Amino acid sequence: MTKVTNTMKLSHLFLALIVTLFGSQLSIAQKQEVKVAAIGFYNLENLFDTVDDPTIKDEEFTPDGSKAWTEEKYKEKLANMAYVISQMGTDLTPNGVSILGISEIENRKVVEDLLKEPQIAGRGYEIIHYDSPDFRGIDVGLIYNPKHYEVTKSTPIAVDISVGDLKRTTRDILHVEGLFDGEPLHILVNHWPSRRGGEKKSAWKRNKAAKMCRTVIDSLEMATPGVKVIVMGDLNDDPTNESVRSHLKAVANKKDLKKNRFLFNPYEDIYRRGLGSNAYRDAWSLFDQLIMTESLTNEDQDGYYFHKAQVFNKKFLIQRSGQYKGYPMRTFSFDKYQGGYSDHFPSFIYLIKKV
Repeated sequence: MTKVTNTMKLSHLFLALIVTLFGSQLSIAQKQEVKVAAIGFYNLENLFDTVDDPTIKDEEFTPDGSKAWTEEKYKEKLANMAYVISQMGTDLTPNGVSILGISEIENRKVVEDLLKEPQIAGRGYEIIHYDSPDFRGIDVGLIYNPKHYEVTKSTPIAVDISVGDLKRTTRDILHVEGLFDGEPLHILVNHWPSRRGGEKKSAWKRNKAAKMCRTVIDSLEMATPGVKVIVMGDLNDDPTNESVRSHLKAVANKKDLKKNRFLFNPYEDIYRRGLGSNAYRDAWSLFDQLIMTESLTNEDQDGYYFHKAQVFNKKFLIQRSGQYKGYPMRTFSFDKYQGGYSDHFPSFIYLIKKV
């Protein structure tokens, strides 16, 4: 078991903590200095600009559209999103998240506008983005601190959910590879197909996205045994659903990882404790997850490994009254502007590395 004390000092890239490690074979607690980094994911809930793009279905997010989406509301949305990002992970590292996957963004410009907001402009985040074939025009993307993560390659991976001759599209999976504090790390950013039409009837679409993700990971592991990969995103399924458990092969029990080549999902235990990242009909779901290869769970190494997972559900993000009291405080309730943040809480993990 690992216990983090309150003794802190600044290291080269991240906050260094004094961590007391209680090993089963140790009679005296030993102190170990480590680097701490935060990596997260956030569904930004329809981050659209106010300009009508004739190539996508975005008319509602215009000044004359059903949501009366004005420049003033857009700027307030940007400020709200930036404030949330500025707070994530700062309990253990003043630099906040080094890498953040994002979804429900209209285009690269809205991310550029987001990164200009004063709360996070000083961090120098950079962007990875590709236009997805989603009919609404919403994409996934990645923002990262280049002082911490040196991106070497990025690729959008299509997920085919066509039925016969009927072509159907969904968000691409974004594959980013690079060096995290000098160490190879792959990121897969996802926004799997929604439950529109019903959870069971639409499950096959998310299963296909999960299988594609798993195929990519298997290829990476075959080429480089012990490769470090983090799968993140709004999966539109919980940690116990078939897509995650059977097709992505992600489990909560670390004992199953190596022998079955499973992935580790720390959000399954969080979900079983009744916590979630989004709510629907007074029931919590935990769609926003970060899942990793076994190599990131091994504490006996010189590189980064998993320390802790969180759903970022601070009080300021929670609806205080009305029909959705206790839910994430969203931007819109149908077409009524709420001035909130997102209908999803963000999630993030801490990684640590022994100094």
